[in-house]
Amino acid sequence: MLEVRNIYKTYENKPLLNNISFTAGVGETICLLGASGSGKSTLLRIIAGLEPAESGLILFNGHDLTSTLPHLRDFGLVFQDYALFPHLNVNENVAFGLKMRRVSQVEIFRRVAETLELVSLSRFGDRKVTDLSGGEQQRVALARALAIRPRLLMFDEPLGALDRTLREDLLKELRAILHQTEVPAIYVTHDQEEAFAIADRILILHRGEIIREGSPTDVWATPQSAYVAEFLGLGNIIDGEVIAKSEFRTEYGNFTVKCPHKHANGEKVKLLARPLVVAGDVNTISGVVTNAIFQQDRFKVTFDNGLYVYLNEAPRIGSQLVVPIKIECLT
Repeated sequence: MLEVRNIYKTYENKPLLNNISFTAGVGETICLLGASGSGKSTLLRIIAGLEPAESGLILFNGHDLTSTLPHLRDFGLVFQDYALFPHLNVNENVAFGLKMRRVSQVEIFRRVAETLELVSLSRFGDRKVTDLSGGEQQRVALARALAIRPRLLMFDEPLGALDRTLREDLLKELRAILHQTEVPAIYVTHDQEEAFAIADRILILHRGEIIREGSPTDVWATPQSAYVAEFLGLGNIIDGEVIAKSEFRTEYGNFTVKCPHKHANGEKVKLLARPLVVAGDVNTISGVVTNAIFQQDRFKVTFDNGLYVYLNEAPRIGSQLVVPIKIECLT
């Protein structure tokens, strides 16, 4: 098990990572999700041993690796730009880490063949990596990381350079491979869809801190803060004021919300109005329709007040609309 304990790091005399702690168990994929500059890639480099922390510990199965050199940690790392050797063919790229570890030639041959089969590249061994597509090159990079039989796999925005369809296909394959090998993984991305597709547990970083941690379903269902809800694009964030128990005043009208928090009258809060229409809900939002854009299997309908909902059919532009919607309290 990987344990990251109280990692602290500054950049330009400001905290970049502030007391970061988490664990990753056998077969668990942890996704570090955050905007650019949130410190997620720096944290990955600290775990890999490529960059020092100013304080804190990196442990694996209880052993302190904080001062251990990167190549002695037995961690595999996959980058967005593949980092393949262009003068070597596929077999030679996958074998590189094994040769550095002075593995026997017979074992190298076996592991290269075994790993290329795992990533569906068995017939590509003699090809130049420069002749491969982006998706195929990323599979080679994954095979190279897996061939050394790492104790931990780390991914730094590995699919960022690929188009959407290829990215979705590789995500499915990668998740299946991770579950099959049961290697714990740390996956860094700024892409919410990617994170929710690959992760067993999501850690959202903001201003150097983990502000939300949980399974994808938990994080989606209960974002807990306005920042997380806005970052994930969960819906409309509305400023509200408590006027009575479960009653909130906003510029869009008053709403009745079952809220788990304790609030005093007059307290300022953030509310989330998810864009899915909930038939029969006591709360409604209204406005003049200014836009209706088809997205996948429904229409995103925007009102003149900036609020939006998703509907199965497109209303007429300029029409006045009132729709029932779910409102929840974030803070």
